[in-house]
Amino acid sequence: MEIQRAGAKPSAKGPANWFTGTVRIDPLFAAAAPARAAGALVTFEPGARTAWHTHPLGQTLIVMSGRGLAQREGGPIEEIRPGDVIWFPPGERHWHGASAETAMSHIAIQEALDGRTVDWLEHVSDAEYSAPHG
Repeated sequence: MEIQRAGAKPSAKGPANWFTGTVRIDPLFAAAAPARAAGALVTFEPGARTAWHTHPLGQTLIVMSGRGLAQREGGPIEEIRPGDVIWFPPGERHWHGASAETAMSHIAIQEALDGRTVDWLEHVSDAEYSAPHG
């Protein structure tokens, strides 16, 4: 058994090449081989969001607070709220972040394939982010 105490790992600013706006990443866990799961608590300030990206083995998001948005390529922008669990299948191009008015935090869980958990693509444009949503 291993216990990782809250606050034992430092917070990090979300890199500008992966995110638009102010984002904080708090690492939660990174399992040692042969396990391959990793998780982080990600907090997006209003208007902040990821770039388009994919995950080789998929990604699960668990919304903890606030109001957010998520979109898969070709689909509508969906509103996400606390308690929602979102699954992006392997290779599905998508983005997620806070709404324009409200911050949002989620736990992100993904698995590594050949040491890689994510493939980052281009930024979500302001026009894409501001498109009508449900």
